[in-house]
Amino acid sequence: MCGRYVMARGTGDLVASFDVDESYVEEIQPSYNIAPTDQVPLIIDRRAASGDGVSRKLIMARWGLVPPWAKDPRSGARLINARMETVTEKPSFRKAAARKRGLLVADGYFEWQKTSDGKIPTYLHGEHEEMLAFAALFENWPDPALPEDHPDKWLRTCTIITTQASDSLGHIHDRTPLIVPGDLYADWLDPETTSEADVQQLLAAMPEPHLVPRRVSSKVNNVRNNGPDLIDEAA
Repeated sequence: MCGRYVMARGTGDLVASFDVDESYVEEIQPSYNIAPTDQVPLIIDRRAASGDGVSRKLIMARWGLVPPWAKDPRSGARLINARMETVTEKPSFRKAAARKRGLLVADGYFEWQKTSDGKIPTYLHGEHEEMLAFAALFENWPDPALPEDHPDKWLRTCTIITTQASDSLGHIHDRTPLIVPGDLYADWLDPETTSEADVQQLLAAMPEPHLVPRRVSSKVNNVRNNGPDLIDEAA
């Protein structure tokens, strides 16, 4: 499971690194302790308004997916992760898996390793501190209490797909975010890929990530703490 992560890059970094055509995000505040229900930057591919080709967009979404049929948005705080093994089957996720796939950009994420002495907070990141792209799903929830033309009528939310952790990381936690490599960005985001079989094939094509664990201080346990010191190695 992934319940906290780090995203400390600027809008320009994301636009350049992911070949974004349209950015709807003016400025991203660095966060070293992103938690459920926070607003997070999301990359998606959608058909261009002109109908000519696909446009890659940088948008914001609230972390914790709210299905469009939900009665209220409070359920989203629980749907921060979707299991890769069942994502094309579960009612909360299957439509999004077919038509609303995205990438959540991260520098790394936190897990808590269970030991006889308690839980040890651990920061996991790329081998070269490179940006990571978590496989994500998103949905748009219509607030039934608001009129169609209200600016807050639609709530965009998202979830991170997780998979079984490899042996090298499984001792920290048995689940890990599914990380999309650069050569599969376009395939994963392609809005023309909608069949369950094709989505499952995409999921199966994701390679095992090579991440580096770093033990960090317990300050990350408190969501009110948010600074670069959270990813420093524990003394």
